[in-house]
Amino acid sequence: MILPIVAYGDTVLRKMAKEINKDHPNLKALLNDMYETMYNAKGVGLAAPQIGLPIRIFLVDATPFSDDEELDISEQEFLASFKQTFINATIIEEAGDEWAFNEGCLSIPDVREDVFRQPDIVIEYFDEDFKKHTEKFTGIAARIIQHEYDHIEGVLFTDKLSPLKKRLIKRRLEDISKGKTNIGYRMKYPNMKKKR
Repeated sequence: MILPIVAYGDTVLRKMAKEINKDHPNLKALLNDMYETMYNAKGVGLAAPQIGLPIRIFLVDATPFSDDEELDISEQEFLASFKQTFINATIIEEAGDEWAFNEGCLSIPDVREDVFRQPDIVIEYFDEDFKKHTEKFTGIAARIIQHEYDHIEGVLFTDKLSPLKKRLIKRRLEDISKGKTNIGYRMKYPNMKKKR
C-alpha cells in the first residue's frame, strides 16, 4: 500500500524515534508498504517518521546510483545490489574528511542543496528478520544511510545548511508545509486548512 509522505513542518519529523522489538505489530506489512511508498516517490531512502511513525526504521535502495559514471567501478557494483532495511540503528563511528553532495528529501520536495558529511561510517542495526549487524559503509551508501539515520534522530538535511542557505530557502519550506507544491506522489501537509 502506498502511504502519504509527511511534509516539512510536521512535528513527527522532529521527534527522536523510539526503538521497536521483533514483535512490532504487522512489521513485514509495514516494511513492504514503506518500500512501495519509496519506489512510488522515486526515492533511494525512506524513514518511518516520513510516513508519520516515530519509530527507528529506515530503508535504503541505492541501485539508481549504480550507473553514475563519476563513481569508480567497485562502488557502482556495490550500489547495484545495495538494498537494506535498518531497524533500531545506531551510528557508532563517522570518519574521514567531510565532502559535499547535493541532497534532496521526499519530505522536502523540490529543494536540493549541498550537504557536507563524512564518507565512512560504522553502524549497528537489525535487519527485517531482527538479525543484528555491525557494518562499515563508505561513499554514496554511507551518505544515504546518514541522511535516513538523521530522520530517526529528528534531524533534516536542511538543518545542516549555512544560515544564509537556510534564509534563502525559508519561503520554499513554508510553502511546502502549506501544501503549495506540485509533486508526483501523495503527501500529508501539516499546515493545510482542513476542508469541511
